[in-house]
Amino acid sequence: MTVKRVGIVGSGIMGSGIAEVAAKAGFEVSLRSRQQSSADKMMAGLEKSLGKQVDKGKLDAAERDAVVGRVRAVTDLGELAECDLVIESIVEDLAVKKHLFNELDRVCNDAAVLATNTSTLPVVEMAMESRPDRVCGIHFFNPAPMMPLVEVVHCITTSDETVETARTFAESCGKNPVLVRDQAGFIVNALLFPYLNNAVKLLDAGVASRDDIDAAMKGGCNFPMGPLELLDLVGLDTSLAIIEALYAEFRDPNYAPAPLLRRMVSAERLGRKTRHGFYDYG
Repeated sequence: MTVKRVGIVGSGIMGSGIAEVAAKAGFEVSLRSRQQSSADKMMAGLEKSLGKQVDKGKLDAAERDAVVGRVRAVTDLGELAECDLVIESIVEDLAVKKHLFNELDRVCNDAAVLATNTSTLPVVEMAMESRPDRVCGIHFFNPAPMMPLVEVVHCITTSDETVETARTFAESCGKNPVLVRDQAGFIVNALLFPYLNNAVKLLDAGVASRDDIDAAMKGGCNFPMGPLELLDLVGLDTSLAIIEALYAEFRDPNYAPAPLLRRMVSAERLGRKTRHGFYDYG
């Protein structure tokens, strides 16, 4: 199917980032937030982001105005009724997402594709709350305007047409889509988070210091960030939730969350978001 109108549910960093990407690609975007204040904040953030691109010469003023004009902030879920594709980017809570998909199935037209931006949760459980053949995962990475990859996730109920719609949409946004089966972590997180988790285990076992672990992976593997730096950036609570989801699905001992990671989350040392994690941020 041809996608012309895109709905996005969630006005956080990911929701607004996906809205920017889609609007720059020429799609008409309806961005839904439950409160008008957060919708207004999202529009202000979008204009600020585009303004910076104009200042850097990456975008001209006329194009900026055109992009802003293609985004409409709404609070009523019913405003997404005529969208061809709706992407949810709300809190990573399966019960909340399942309720939303049930509501989206009720308000959206029968031909619309419904997608989740989840990084770990089972897509099939959301599909079974709505239209099983027309639900898939479209997982953008943060920050969405900069990161080139999109994981297109198909569960056992997803039709080939739905997968192709999602893949074509991602390509139209200038992204590199990869197709992946619906399982915890998909590709990136299934490979990345056991590595991050094992770095915490090394630290807790006293094998090496924080700084030496990060220096080793940057200098030995040419990674731009060390694993403990990256955990602080992602957020230790978010990271723990992803690792727990991997362990819950596969029961692989390698996926068992590091005890130190659990304790740091309990102590609310969550990384950059709380200014304290493996590093302190002032």
